[in-house]
Amino acid sequence: VGPTGSGKTTLAALIARFYDVDGGRITLDGHDVRDLQLNDLRRAVAVVFEDTFLFSDTVAANIAFAQPDASFERIRRAAELAGADTFISELPDGYATLLGERGFSMSGGQRQRVALARAILADPRVLILDDATSSVDASKEHEIRDALAHVMENRTTIVIAHRPATIALAQRVVLLDEGHIVATGTHAELTVTNRRYQEVLDQAAAIDAARAELHRGDLDQVRG
Repeated sequence: VGPTGSGKTTLAALIARFYDVDGGRITLDGHDVRDLQLNDLRRAVAVVFEDTFLFSDTVAANIAFAQPDASFERIRRAAELAGADTFISELPDGYATLLGERGFSMSGGQRQRVALARAILADPRVLILDDATSSVDASKEHEIRDALAHVMENRTTIVIAHRPATIALAQRVVLLDEGHIVATGTHAELTVTNRRYQEVLDQAAAIDAARAELHRGDLDQVRG
């Protein structure tokens, strides 16, 4: 958790070695990530970013990107866990529907749920969710949140989020500010004891409210 520019996405990128640390080291099970074969590391770590990339291919192929030979049952189960099965089933050709370039034929929330399903199917040892539910309407987020609680079992999961209910899924919360860790604890503890933490949550809530108001304005304009 942290304000914009505090280093959250940078941390996620360092774990997956999109670039390397300048000092110190990052370890997985005690092994420096720079000593691991990149292919092995990328198989062990899955990242779902806020800016989702989907390929110009079928929905099923997008979900099965990491495991092209996955059965349809596994693909659909991953979609169910990501809260995506219902809207996918309503597409013209269901899981065989071809997506436009970068998935622009879907809404932002739908793209993120497909990307989440792709990460779930990959079954990584480390799952990183970088604001992966930010484009999902708050009224629908609880569906994904319930699924995440199941997906997070028996694996290391790093969740970058700003909505309190999602943050509360974590056993340990780390507050970043200007590239530094400034506080750690549970969500309940930090809410009571750390003023900066509460300020960050308040700022995020204000942004969420502004987005919701803008969305309502867009819907009213379409209706008009």
